[in-house]
Amino acid sequence: MLEQMPDIVRKNVDALLPFALEYGVSLVAAILILIIGFWLAGRARVWTMRALARGPVKDDMLQSFFGSIVRYLIIAATILAVLGEFGIETTSLIAVLGAAGLAVGLALQGTLSNVAAGVMLLIFRPFRTGQYVEIGGIAGTVKELTLFFTELNTPDNVQIIVPNSGIWGQPLKNYSSYPTRRVDITFGISYADDINKAMDIIRSVYEADPRSMKEPEPFLGVIALNDSSVDIVMRLWVANSDYWPTKFDITKKVKERFDAEGITIPFPCRTVYQVAEAAD
Repeated sequence: MLEQMPDIVRKNVDALLPFALEYGVSLVAAILILIIGFWLAGRARVWTMRALARGPVKDDMLQSFFGSIVRYLIIAATILAVLGEFGIETTSLIAVLGAAGLAVGLALQGTLSNVAAGVMLLIFRPFRTGQYVEIGGIAGTVKELTLFFTELNTPDNVQIIVPNSGIWGQPLKNYSSYPTRRVDITFGISYADDINKAMDIIRSVYEADPRSMKEPEPFLGVIALNDSSVDIVMRLWVANSDYWPTKFDITKKVKERFDAEGITIPFPCRTVYQVAEAAD
């Protein structure tokens, strides 16, 4: 078939064929290296986490953090191998990057700050995997701490990705850090109702609840005289895991007891006085 081509076309094909074969093989090899490298990075992350779980490191957050480091190291090695496949001197490339370290550091200062913040979070451990936290108005359960970000899961099952630098530089509330929490509930009653009777009802409800702790001692008292209600606050301590069930149950039971005992929870109201105009 080559003999039937014009001489100029045959010469061009003869010249380009070795070039195409050489770089075609390099391209196929590079694609295979990328596929194998990214697959190996994912598997190495899982293997690292499993190895740490079988060893002395039982913390899920430590396992995911070191697994993330191993993954990114293998990805970096894969990219260098691909560049080497095309004849790019990786040693020279590393030297150039080292010489331009200041510029690269300035360009990647956000990324590097995330890495530094991730290391600080790992050292000081303000939270652990599975704990419920609030960071800068964002609340959720900690799912994973990686080299660059932290993954949160909200109670309505929404994934939130927060950069590590955003966590380290923000006030952080950890609702799961301590084994106990205080339940605060405010009940409003009418000015015409008996305050002591209402307080006795609230007290009997929380004393009958087995989740209510005796120590620290629960508190019950009048906290405010509002426009349309007398507010009674109840404060008692429960196990951390019992916080929301206790709050929901006691609120419901007190409302039911109020209804049964004739204690009213008033709606906001306003009294208007009309002054009759004097006759001319």
